[in-house]
Amino acid sequence: MSEVTAQELEILSTKVIAAKEAAYCPYSKFRVGACLLTTSGEFVVGANVENAAYPVGTCAERVAIGTAVVAGHKEFKALAVATDVKPAGSPCGMCRQFIREFTNPSFPVYMYDKDGGYKIMTMDELLPDSFGPEHLSST
Repeated sequence: MSEVTAQELEILSTKVIAAKEAAYCPYSKFRVGACLLTTSGEFVVGANVENAAYPVGTCAERVAIGTAVVAGHKEFKALAVATDVKPAGSPCGMCRQFIREFTNPSFPVYMYDKDGGYKIMTMDELLPDSFGPEHLSST
């Protein structure tokens, strides 16, 4: 997997922080933005969308991935997630498995805090010994 360039990281950073503004979170007040960098160089954003029936809400990461997949993208170079807390929030367990469906253990996830600082972790660090589509039998 190719590394994220400085220019791509700058764009990813700007877009993920801006994506928080689109969050619909009247209940938790916990804004989350996500931005995927596709292997073709496109950026796809998402934000969390809550619902009065709490389990029905959707996390920013899954919104971004779903949007990207519907647009025909299934290969990604990096994912960024931004929250309004410090230290930076990481993807929830459900999102970690969802992200893993379209990535591999070395895939980088950039997690931005309220001040714009970030931490990078791989999917293997976020979801050790993960299960992905390559583990399914083709028969």
